[in-house]
Amino acid sequence: MIQPSRASSALRDFLHGEASGGIVLMGAAALAMIVANSPLAGAYAQVLGASLGPLSVHHWMNDGLMALFFLLVGLEIKREFVEGALSSWTARRLPVIAAAAGMIVPALVYLLFAASTPGLARGWAIPAATDIAFAIGVLALLGSRAPASLKLFLTTVAIVDDMGAVAIIALAYTASLNLGALAAAAVILTLMAGLNRAGVRALAPYLLCAAALWYAVLLSGVHATIAGVLAALLIPIRSGPESPLHRLEHALHPWSAYLIVPLFGFANAGVPLGGMGLAQLFAPLPLGIAAGLFLGKQIGIYASVRLAVKCGLAARPAGASWRQVYGVALLCGIGFTMSLFIGGLAFPGDPARIEAAKVGVLLGSILSALAGYAVLRFAPRR
Repeated sequence: MIQPSRASSALRDFLHGEASGGIVLMGAAALAMIVANSPLAGAYAQVLGASLGPLSVHHWMNDGLMALFFLLVGLEIKREFVEGALSSWTARRLPVIAAAAGMIVPALVYLLFAASTPGLARGWAIPAATDIAFAIGVLALLGSRAPASLKLFLTTVAIVDDMGAVAIIALAYTASLNLGALAAAAVILTLMAGLNRAGVRALAPYLLCAAALWYAVLLSGVHATIAGVLAALLIPIRSGPESPLHRLEHALHPWSAYLIVPLFGFANAGVPLGGMGLAQLFAPLPLGIAAGLFLGKQIGIYASVRLAVKCGLAARPAGASWRQVYGVALLCGIGFTMSLFIGGLAFPGDPARIEAAKVGVLLGSILSALAGYAVLRFAPRR
């Protein structure tokens, strides 16, 4: 059993790392926008498109480096369910309700704007995701004005949201399957489960299996990043900081927060704005994504929390006013990393729609960040 002081210390370290990483991510995204709209735009596109072995630089970032990000996501999900803020059904109830509504309502809002245009319905999941690092980074700028219970609520909602995003990527954006590669992946997962049951605590065998699993999943037709989550679920967790899961999470987190996610943001947030007018900005695709993130997230999360509390299913986060809960619901509309990632999966081979999706993600995320910050900044303290 993890002692409360150790669990709270781990949460504090996690929130601090996510907040700092979120601020670095903001800087990387801003730099990408500057570069993409400067004389360096050609070199930016050329470097991302350059071949590096079997994949381009851009694909290595999206399929390779992001697999490490998803490995960390999987480790965080497993830790929270085993010993953290989601370790009991009572603690899970409100985040699960809020995250589910926060994925369904944005998807419906998106479809309301975009479904009538042929081919755009595939993007329904783009506004369904929340960027935990970006959202926690904005929350960190508020300092003590945001109660600790709100930070915990935002973190747990985003973690449950990540679970939903992983399921969507695996189920909705897999075009064809290579059964031989899938069988190889199943054998590797079985081997990892055997190592776990045998009590192997060294990380090296698990990491070697994870690398082989990534390659098998890459060949299978399922997106390669799913291998990161599957591998994480089979990393052993034990009481104490020397658990294999805790050691790997601790080692991986700085690389993810300060290198992997900012690199992904830099590679994917660069949108050339030259020649873009109101007609392009308010086209069905970017408008649907922006509305889904900004309107759908706040409506889905805030309304579901109010309803859950009114029905006695859960309690409002301790020490937080309803205005502060609404501010956090707005921050959940920052989709950025996951939304950009899903946007690339939704429209493969269609650069124009991918760029339009990026515009919608950036617009919706910026609106959500500014509005959420303003609501929380001027909300009376309790």
